[in-house]
Amino acid sequence: MAVFDPQTLRDWRFALQSQTYDARDAILYALGVGMPLTPGEGPDLGYLLEDGLKVLPSFAVTLASPGMWVKDPALGIDWVKILHMAQAATFHAPLPPAARITSQPRVKSLHDRGVGKGAVCVLERDITDAETGTRYCTLEQTILLRGNDGFGGPAAPPAERLTMPDRVPDAVVSVTTSDRAALIYRLSGDLNPLHADYAVARRGGFDRPILHGLASYGTAAAVVLRSFAADDPARLTSLALRFSGVVFPGDTLRFDLWQDGARVLFQAHVGDRKVLDQGVATIS
Repeated sequence: MAVFDPQTLRDWRFALQSQTYDARDAILYALGVGMPLTPGEGPDLGYLLEDGLKVLPSFAVTLASPGMWVKDPALGIDWVKILHMAQAATFHAPLPPAARITSQPRVKSLHDRGVGKGAVCVLERDITDAETGTRYCTLEQTILLRGNDGFGGPAAPPAERLTMPDRVPDAVVSVTTSDRAALIYRLSGDLNPLHADYAVARRGGFDRPILHGLASYGTAAAVVLRSFAADDPARLTSLALRFSGVVFPGDTLRFDLWQDGARVLFQAHVGDRKVLDQGVATIS
């Protein structure tokens, strides 16, 4: 296993990230996460047509990203084998159809998983309007450095686990991903070759490129909005989930969702495999 210096990672200084986006970028993102969820005329077109464009809140995860920062040799990370474990976002204000935004990434925490099990790193960043100062959202990305050895540091504190209700879901939604889903989603900025290059995918332990976890995250946002928020992006105030299994382009995701007051609890399966776990959204 690759050796890395945990203090170097903890102290890593990211440059201020900046990005200008427009309606085309927001529409391309919506296509990359599987919109329209159902073909034909319907509310999904509101995310796909420039006039009166609605922007998926989860689009924020692609904005002003530090990109493939884990590839920097100074970090010593075996980047081919990293896995995106979990993603969370708190949405403070709706994204406009076009804006210039900034973010300042920072390593929030680093925890040891033990000898031969790698480490868990949490990266945090705010998405802020460069012109008005409006903070659109706060993002937390959890990644597993599965190709690196343990470093003798503290383990992560026990996480509170959600229990899905023991009753029939309030909504069941199936979304079939495109065979081209990963190739489309990568155009929103996640250029990790694991999702496009067969040789890199095999080095990572997969027989073919896998779908970006954040593509499934965006699909979850769209499903929650459709099922419980009347397709109003301003009503989604937070979204968190854990990536518990691999999704391949072409797979069909079956979402089971339960409403619990202002919360929506959910999970997703591909066949019998659970691929999204610990899903929770809040709706205003």
